[in-house]
This record gives sequence, structure tokens and C-alpha cells, in this order.
Amino acid sequence: MREKSIKKKKFSVPHIYALLVSIIIVCTILTWVLPAGEFERQLNENGRLVVMPGTYHRVESMPVGFFQMITSIYRGMVDAADVIFFVFISYASIGLIIDSGAFNGLVAYLLRILRGKTRVIIIPIFITLIGALSSTVGVFEEMFPFIPIFVGIAIAMGYDAVVGLAIVALGCGLGYCGAFMNPFTVGMAQTIAGVPLLSGSWFRILDHIILIIIASIYTVRYALKIQSSPEKSLVYGDDFSNISMREDDLINQAFGFREKLVLLVLAVGVVIMVYGTSQYGWYLEELCALFLLMGLVSAIIMGWSPNGIAEKIAIHFQDIAVSCLVIGLARGILIVLQDGNIIDTVVYGLSIPLINIPKLLAGPAMLVVQGILSFFIPSGSGQAATSMPIMAPLADVLGIQRQVSVLAFNFADGITDIIWPTASAAIICGIAGVKIEKWWKFYVPLFVVLFILQLIMLVIAIAISFQ
Repeated sequence: MREKSIKKKKFSVPHIYALLVSIIIVCTILTWVLPAGEFERQLNENGRLVVMPGTYHRVESMPVGFFQMITSIYRGMVDAADVIFFVFISYASIGLIIDSGAFNGLVAYLLRILRGKTRVIIIPIFITLIGALSSTVGVFEEMFPFIPIFVGIAIAMGYDAVVGLAIVALGCGLGYCGAFMNPFTVGMAQTIAGVPLLSGSWFRILDHIILIIIASIYTVRYALKIQSSPEKSLVYGDDFSNISMREDDLINQAFGFREKLVLLVLAVGVVIMVYGTSQYGWYLEELCALFLLMGLVSAIIMGWSPNGIAEKIAIHFQDIAVSCLVIGLARGILIVLQDGNIIDTVVYGLSIPLINIPKLLAGPAMLVVQGILSFFIPSGSGQAATSMPIMAPLADVLGIQRQVSVLAFNFADGITDIIWPTASAAIICGIAGVKIEKWWKFYVPLFVVLFILQLIMLVIAIAISFQ
């Protein structure tokens, strides 16, 4: 008998466009399966529209049809236009700063001081700095334009693109987990929960430090492994020629007066960004203008011609186009859920099982629920406005502190934002040029460790009556 050889096909995650469209299809099907419902909402004392607990009720079913599902892609692009164009302009602007060689010159200076494996200290330094900015003033999307910088530097240092992506992603995500005074998450959540603003900061800072240390150790170990055996890289063989650089070129990078002046422009710009967001509530519009000014001023300092500047910006627009379209596709998922009136149904359904949870497990259970909700409501402030009016009173019923419900929200918002394709994972991977399944291979083991640590921290918070 003739033997037939059966070749097993290796499973591969679909292209990010296909993945997001598949999620849109699944969510469309859910609008036909789940009952439509909504909570009543009202303005609180701070002028925010929040959910009124106990007001969930069924509404007329509005399942999303096939043609409406297709239009959600366009509507998602339009609805996310502010974020899309922010990424376009800020990425191109930071691209001008990268082209100047100023940032590379600074790192080259550090590398000339740090020799051998000691240079790996650059990784925890920048994870910590980005985490501090994220924890205090709530930077997240604002850091996306810096991803190519760290990817290029990580490759030049003998690591890979995943390391460069991890520096920014972990800094931002864990900064949100242990947010000290982030106005978009902890500030809003505490206001809605009715607990003193910025109270309990000592516990969140402690959590933040622990999570940053664990993430830094994990990333450093991976980086050193790649440095010793490049073939073990998760992105081994992938093309990063558009943003990579050679180690010799980086170490020998010029760091003269013009480059230092550009770096000064960048530093001043970051200070203005922090001040503007914290004092005047600046968001995408103002920050976009700030990034553009930083890029143009840097280009003028380098003595580039107007045509040269325009050509560089056009190239950077091309490089980021795919990632910007991902943002619109991800927003299309939210459009479908809104059209089908099932977001509140999901929130209500997830809150029901918490009623019978033992006291010590209530916090961990809230973390799980908030983590699931972040898939459907990727916006931190949007999730706070939707879930906290339910979770805070639920904490009273369960006999735990409302501060714990805020902590569970914080933890989930930060740790899941860089794993869910509906949130930021697809965007940051697109900017870094890293396939999302390869980012998951790196991040999921760390995610599990961090998640377990968060569960333990929530149990401790309940046990010590964290306020």
C-alpha cells in the first residue's frame, strides 16, 4: 500500500486587518444573540456622564445587519480620525527628530560609557522613566511616536525590535496599572467612586514599583538572551531595515552642537507636554501641534531645506499608514457594539456573578471582570465612566473598600491595554513593525506573572482595609 505523507500546516495568526475584521464579524453576531439593554446615565457633580447603578433595563433589539457591519469600518475610521491624524502627524514629527541623529547621539554617548552587558541598564532606565510619565500625567498615545526610536536603538545594541517595543509598551501599560495621579484613570475612577482624590497613592506607588521591577528583569533577560543567540529572537529573519541601524553607526553617531540643540528642543517639548496636559488639560489637538513644532524646529536647526523636510515627512507618513488604518478598524468594533446596544448588557452580565463572591476574592474577581470589559471598552476613561458606577456600590454590598474597586480598574486597564487587539496592542505592533502574534509570545508569559501579582495585591488590599 502506498503511504501518504500528511504535512501538518502550522497555525499562524491572521494578518492584523483580517483579525480585526473577524472580531467585527463576531461582535456583529453577538448583537443578534445578546439582548439589547442600557443603563440610565446622569451628570455627576464633576460634569461627567456616568451610569446610574440598578437602572439596567432591556431596550428594543437593534441587531447589526451585514451592510451596517461593513459601514462600521468606514465609520470607525471617521470616529477615530482624531487619534489617526495625531499618530500620523506626531510620528512624522518625531521622525524628523530621529533623522537628525540627536537621540541616537545621546544613546551613543551612553554606549561609549557603558561597555559589554552593562549597557543593558538602558532598558530599565527608560521603562521606569516612561512609566513615571504614564503614572503621573497619563501619557500613552503620546509615547507611540517614540517606539521607532527605541526599536532602532535596541537593534543597534544587539537586541531586537521586541525589546524596543517592550520599553515603550511596558512603561506605558504598567504606568497605568500603578497610576499615582493619572487624571484620565485613577482621577476619574476615584471621583466616580466617591473616594478622596489621589487617596491610597502609597499602595499604588508600591504596586507600580514592583510591577516595573518584574517587567524590567523579564525584558533584560530576554535582551541578553538575544544578544548571545540572535537566532532565538522572536522576530529573527524579519525585515526592520526601515528603522534599524548598525551598532558601529550608532556608537560613532555624531553628537555635536546641532544634535544637542535638537535634544534640548525635545526635552523642552516634553516638559511643555507634561505641563500642558496636567495644568490645561491638553489632549490630541494641542499635543499634535506641539509635536509638529518640535519636529519643524529640529529640522530648521539641522539646516534642511523646505523640500527636504517635506520629503522626509512624506516618507514617515507612508511608514505609519498601515498602523493608522488599524486604529480605525479597531474603532469599528466599538461602533458595532454601540449600534447593537449590547455594551451595557456585557457590563451588567459580568457584574451579576460578583454578588456571590467571598470577600477576599471580590477584588480579584473585579480584576477579571474589568480585564474582560477592557476588550469591549478600550478607553480608560470610557471604562471608568461605564463600570465604576457599578463596581463602587458593588464593593459596598460585598463589604470591601471602594478603593479596592478603583485599584482593580487601574490594574486591568493598564495590563490589558497592550494585549487586546481592540485596544493598543495592534497599534503599537504596527508602529514597531512587529507581528502581533510575536508580541503576544513575548508578553503573554509576563502578563500571566503580572496578573497573578495583581491578584495577590488585591487580596492584600482587602485584608489591610486599603483606603
